[in-house]
Amino acid sequence: MKKSLVALAALAVAGVASAQSSVTLFGVVDASISGYSSTSRDLRGATFVDPFYLNRGSVKVSRTALANSGYNSSRLGFRGTEDLGGGLAASFWLEAPITNDDGATGVSTFARRSTVSLSGGFGEVRLGRDYTPTFWNDTVFDPFGTNGVGTNLISTASGFNTTGGSGGFGGNPNYVRASNTIGYFLPPNLGGFYGQVQYGFHEKDKFSPGTATPNVANNSRTGRYVGGRFGYANGPLDVALAYGSSTSGDQFYAGVTNKVNTLNLGASYDFGPVKLFGEVSRVKNKVDYEVTPFANAAADTDLTGYLLGVTVPVGAGLIRASYSHVKYDFNQPESFFTPRVSDPKANKLAIGYVHNLSKRTALYATVARVSNKNGAALTVGGPAFINSGVFTPKNSTGYDFGIRHAF
Repeated sequence: MKKSLVALAALAVAGVASAQSSVTLFGVVDASISGYSSTSRDLRGATFVDPFYLNRGSVKVSRTALANSGYNSSRLGFRGTEDLGGGLAASFWLEAPITNDDGATGVSTFARRSTVSLSGGFGEVRLGRDYTPTFWNDTVFDPFGTNGVGTNLISTASGFNTTGGSGGFGGNPNYVRASNTIGYFLPPNLGGFYGQVQYGFHEKDKFSPGTATPNVANNSRTGRYVGGRFGYANGPLDVALAYGSSTSGDQFYAGVTNKVNTLNLGASYDFGPVKLFGEVSRVKNKVDYEVTPFANAAADTDLTGYLLGVTVPVGAGLIRASYSHVKYDFNQPESFFTPRVSDPKANKLAIGYVHNLSKRTALYATVARVSNKNGAALTVGGPAFINSGVFTPKNSTGYDFGIRHAF
């Protein structure tokens, strides 16, 4: 009797195992020799007030490094799907970032993506840490995929200038990904139409009465995200519109909430011999007050930008190029006695070539240059500008020469 029960249990386990597809191990190892150089200049000269001022020229900071993720982001992941029958499927996706240049980061965190989902004819419901809808247009419609020195300036200004330093735009903690999210994806059989919505919990404690709330910054609403993306892809055309709002800070007792609201529209069209890319974006760093102060209210900061790109297949290779532009608007109040400061802005030109040795292995080269004006301080990566009362950030140049292997 016991042997029969054991046999039945073994058959049941085997049946469950056969219903689930085998787990897939996947990843990318990408390494490059990369160089970065940032030049600041003294823009002042002799004036009536200081007729003997001696211009100090320029100062440069540079770095050469063995870097990673110059073409594709290095990663290691596991994914799997179980067929539940009746058109339903359960799946998981665990993906970790790796820094193969020094080996310091491995499968200690699945920060790139960690989700579990249920899908069927209704679409897909996905839970966990995932990409935000508003990030997709920045990367899908960038010929460089927001990787390496070629990354477009919309992404650089939104994601890397997180302290809001010179250049003036504050950070968005949910720019690329958001944690603690619930997402819904439309089914793929809608004649080319696709879309998703996502909500991310801030997971902060709520106190009752409110006066019991600790007087600590960012402990009430920071981390929340809500957004969506809808598009159409059919044949050579792909176009998508996305909007999202990320709570980047709060002060409970001051009644202040900081939000980063993003709206972008991207498109691409593949003509065969050439594929064109384009995107326009508007990001607002907004300060909401429960009671608007009579004076000295913080002004919103707007970041507007656009991207134009192209890829050209050449045999086993691919030529990539892009031009991007961003401009900051601090929404300064008009004053008769104080001259209005010019809005910071920056332009970037990037060009590169990818040579595919196989379906999984490629060699690549990219060069890029950023030109900053009016105090913007965006770089291609690497060291920050020397930015003082004397020197103003101007140009940043960089290159990546590397190899990418996917498995």
